[in-house]
Formats: sequence, C-alpha cells, structure tokens
Amino acid sequence: MLINTPYDLVIKNGRLIDDTIVDITINQGKIVAIAPSLSHSAKQQLDLRGRHYVTAGWIDAHTHCFAHSPIYHDDPDLIGAQLGVTTVVDAGSTGAIDIDQFYALSQQAITHVYAFLNISKIGLIRQNELSDMQNIDPLLCQTAIAKYPHFIIGLKVRLSRSVVGDNDIQPLLKAKEIQKNTGLPIMVHIGNNPPDLDDIADLLRDGDIITHCFNGKPNKILDMSGNVRRSIENAIKRGVIMDIGHGGESFSFTVAERAKSLAVYPNTISSDIYSKNRLQGPVYSLAQVMTKFLCLDYSLKRIIDSVTQNPAHILRLPNKGQLQVGYDADLTIFDLKQEKITLSDAEGNTRQSSQQFMPLASIIVGQLVITSEGYQHDFSHQ
Repeated sequence: MLINTPYDLVIKNGRLIDDTIVDITINQGKIVAIAPSLSHSAKQQLDLRGRHYVTAGWIDAHTHCFAHSPIYHDDPDLIGAQLGVTTVVDAGSTGAIDIDQFYALSQQAITHVYAFLNISKIGLIRQNELSDMQNIDPLLCQTAIAKYPHFIIGLKVRLSRSVVGDNDIQPLLKAKEIQKNTGLPIMVHIGNNPPDLDDIADLLRDGDIITHCFNGKPNKILDMSGNVRRSIENAIKRGVIMDIGHGGESFSFTVAERAKSLAVYPNTISSDIYSKNRLQGPVYSLAQVMTKFLCLDYSLKRIIDSVTQNPAHILRLPNKGQLQVGYDADLTIFDLKQEKITLSDAEGNTRQSSQQFMPLASIIVGQLVITSEGYQHDFSHQ
C-alpha cells in the first residue's frame, strides 16, 4: 500500500523577477517542482500572495567570516542566512595553518560556507601577510586544498603595497605556480600600488578574479583620461572576472558610474563584509550593496544574476544559483521596498535611491530562516 507522504515545504504564489507568479515545492533539500499552481501537500506552507519576490539563493562571493580572525571576522549566519544570503565565500581570511579550524567552524553554520585559501600560510593574522615570501609555502597550500576539495574553491592574493611590502608582483607569480598544480581560480585584491594594476592584469587568465574592481584608488581600472585601462580591457576579453568586493575602502560611485558609461559591468556583486563594516557601514549587508546598483540604474535581472547564477558558475558551485527543478533548495525571499534611502560608497560620497532590496527570508537546503525584517513584517503569516 502506497502512503502519500507530504513534501517538506511548498511556497505558494512567489513572484519571480519577471513578475511571473509560481508555486515551488521543496523536498529533502531539493527543488522538486515549479509551476503556476501546485496542489502538493506539505509539512510547511508559505504563501507569498504574489507580493514578495523569490529567487535562487543569494551568493556573496567575497566575505570575511572566520570568527577567530584577529583582523577581519564575523559569523557566517550573521552575514548570511540572517541577511537573506544562502552562501558566503570567505576571501582569504585563513591560510594553510588555520584552515582546519575554519573548516570545523564553518560546518556549524546554517549558511553554506566556502573559502578562498590565502596563499600566505598565516592568513590574515596581520595586514602584511605577503611582505615575507617565506609565508608562501606551495606544498602546504596544495596539501590543504587536497584535504578540503569541496570547501576550498580558490586562491586569494592581496596585492597592495601595505600587504606585499617590497615584493611587488612576486606573490602573484607564486600563486600562479600553485594554480598550475591545483587548477583553482585566483582572486586578486587590488589596492594601492605597487604592484601596478597593468602588471597584475597581464598575468590573469580565464576564470581568475579581480576583486575591488570599482575602487577609487590611484591603481584603479580607469586610466588618467577616465577610460578603462587597455590591460583591463584585454583581461576581460580573456575571461578574467570583475568582482565588486565593496568593503570599507574599495567601492567608488564615480568609478562605477564611469565604468557603466563605458559598458563595463561586474560579473559578481559582493560585499567584502565583516563585523565592522556590517555594523558601522558603509557595507551593512549584501542587500545594501545590491541597492547601490539600483542607484546606478542596473536592471533587476542584472543585479540578481550577479548574486546567483554568475557566482555559482564562476565559483563552480554545483546545483546552486538557479531556480530550477533538481537544484539545491537554496532560495532568497525579498521585497523591493519603496522608500528613499541615502547610500554611501567607501569614499563618503552619497547617492539617493527610491527603493531598496529588503530580504525577508533565506531557505537553505529547505530550511526556512526568517530575517529580522521578515519578522517585523510578519510576512510568513500574510
């Protein structure tokens, strides 16, 4: 005799970003059905009444969430599930020495956590982790990557003068050697030179990532005439990825506006969030960083793609980033709140937006996590 077992969760009347209204059935951590109307019985039902958007779960491709880091630290769930983000990627907080500890902590989170391994074995225990080339131990890096192949998804190299000291481009050359043996993409932090951005860009290849791509520092992607550097144009043509990595010092409205006028867009929108810039700004959340691109008149689809399918593809995260049957049941429910807000970039410049992204809930492998804004609106009982 067959028993009709109810599914785990049915979301009724969710609004897609093209304004289509659908029902979504979730079971055992997977999306099992999407249709205009489903009559599945479920242990839990959530009716969005066509008022709230639902997308694939947001992915923040640049965060700092190793709680024991002495410099940049946070809790994955405070920057993830509690803010509508289902997957966070730590961008080099840990090196080979402390990756074991970070992995153990990450497994306690509801939010999915992945890591770019800092090529400095000491990670971010201080700001100048690449000023001593002895901190780069290729064999130790490769051993860590082999131990955690589903956790470590790339290599991180911070290339600012304050980080590399007198070593200029040498840390990136070492990272390229490690890359040959691991096949992992390299995420490069660009800041004040040296090394010069042209020298950095010329070494990057398809799948490598330039983060802080719209920073306003002298070593930015624009030349003295306000045009995109030839080295960056060539890098983009080779398939090098442009990532926002907003952070406390690395996003300029002026650069972003000029880049858009030149049809240069980021592949991924990320926050570079950690406790300080989450609590004190100018980041606050991935949602607020996304709102800044509404100010820039980006389409809703472009913004959502930049935190869902694009990072999932670029970071090789299987079964994530798309709202499709068979994919992981990672979803974000949000509103576009019609309310004026003043937004600041990392240089203190402001812009006004008449609407803002307001995450109401995360669904992570089928588990519902309501955000503080979601509780305030009591959206699950509407």
